[in-house]
Amino acid sequence: MSFELPEAAIEERFLAASGPGGQNVNKVATAVQLRLDVFALGLHPEVYARLKALAGSRWNADGSILVTARRFRTQDANRQDARERLAELVAAAHERAVPRRPTRPSRAAKARRVDSKARRGAVKKDRGRPGME
Repeated sequence: MSFELPEAAIEERFLAASGPGGQNVNKVATAVQLRLDVFALGLHPEVYARLKALAGSRWNADGSILVTARRFRTQDANRQDARERLAELVAAAHERAVPRRPTRPSRAAKARRVDSKARRGAVKKDRGRPGME
């Protein structure tokens, strides 16, 4: 499931990136920092809570998510990468987790467990020092 982010909710900033690129790194601001205003998305409270949990340290106190992309050598590639990562994050928040259904071992499984414990106990008991016979 992909999620389309509204342009009004995104703020872009370019900054100098580290890594490969030679002298180009020193001259061109290729890394992109995207700030997503979460309140502009108008999310359901459950989705909002899941998004906050998924964002982790990328979540700011002002209710925005900050994503930095500097993997590539060009602004366009980094911009695309950051937007994809943001969209994936929001899409993941829209997916509800399937509740876990607790299961119990069957009576036969319990019996097998007890039998194996008894067998193991007998093996350990026989390891002791020989008795005075």
